[in-house]
Amino acid sequence: MAAAAAASQKAGFVPRAVFEVSQNLTRSYFLGHHAGALTSMRQTLSNINLILECRDSRVPLTGTNPLLESALAGRDRIIVYTKSDLCAPAASNRWIDQQKKLLTRFYNNGSVEFDSEEQEQEEEGGGRGSGTEVLFTNAAKPRTISKLLDAIKQRAVVSESLTGLRALVVGMPNAGKSSLLNAMRAEGMQLPKAAKTGAQPGVTRKMSMPVRVMAEDASSGLEGGVFVVDTPGVFVPYVSDVEAMLKLSLVGCVKDGIVPTETVADYLLFRLNLLGPQLYGELSPPTNDVAEFLDNVALRTGKLLKGGVPSRTLAADWILHQWRNGHLGRFGLDDVSEEHLAALKAKALAGEEEHISLSQARKREKKARKERRAAQRKAQEVN
Repeated sequence: MAAAAAASQKAGFVPRAVFEVSQNLTRSYFLGHHAGALTSMRQTLSNINLILECRDSRVPLTGTNPLLESALAGRDRIIVYTKSDLCAPAASNRWIDQQKKLLTRFYNNGSVEFDSEEQEQEEEGGGRGSGTEVLFTNAAKPRTISKLLDAIKQRAVVSESLTGLRALVVGMPNAGKSSLLNAMRAEGMQLPKAAKTGAQPGVTRKMSMPVRVMAEDASSGLEGGVFVVDTPGVFVPYVSDVEAMLKLSLVGCVKDGIVPTETVADYLLFRLNLLGPQLYGELSPPTNDVAEFLDNVALRTGKLLKGGVPSRTLAADWILHQWRNGHLGRFGLDDVSEEHLAALKAKALAGEEEHISLSQARKREKKARKERRAAQRKAQEVN
């Protein structure tokens, strides 16, 4: 990143150091079926042995949902970081392994520093101890799915359930839950997909029936097989940090349009520039101006209105789609360094984390809407 920034400065271009955005940005996407899904999960929990919590690998920390953690507490859990092919360049297994180790320590020990004995035990156990296991998956790579199935099988054998192990796959909207279930079914049973998938959140709107992903195998102690229940994505009631809302919108956890598409595209431009404007070099010269950037993209890709006028909306939609599919660089949006994880843990231990209730979220959103309307009226009066 430093080299890219230096190269940009030599060429006379200096990327923005800070992304400035209105604090009135919409920060709620908690829908009716999200609340209903939480209720259904709680009611089903007595029949569930394992929680598979999906998080988008590009937002490993921002994609955490405290509502799910509290509602499903008390069950064995595997944190499954999906879409791992999009969070790092190709052939970056070593980088992903390092992320896995750091996150495993973060979620299990309250520290990202291990002594040599703990490090050796973690590596021998594949990242799993007595706490939460962390795995990175790519639905298109069977090897990563096989590792997940092996981890589930270990638990199923230990559970000794005659009717099979029941797992609940949960997560934020569009975190890859249904795709993961389909990949597990294909790898474990060699059967076609059982769950609908889509590029936008909200495809799954109610809990599915249990889907078998592993057959019974008495010879290995797997009685009854393994069944997985798909669930709707559940958003948090309120996102206190504006940049976190932008990150979630950028990766597709929030339906396009909830946060203005051009604002999300501007945030993407900001992140691309930090890595190096060469990532979009075929579309536009280096720029910090999102209007200029989108105009260039529109002209380059034919996203035009009548009279050849560039459509910034169409260009923004297109550019977001390109990045989400890995065509404009593959990188994560969260800082997962040892220093940052240690700071987060210290903040949590000090009780400084902010968890907003649904009623508080509604009050804040109502206040934000009033402020937005007042700002619009003031702007109209000036004009």
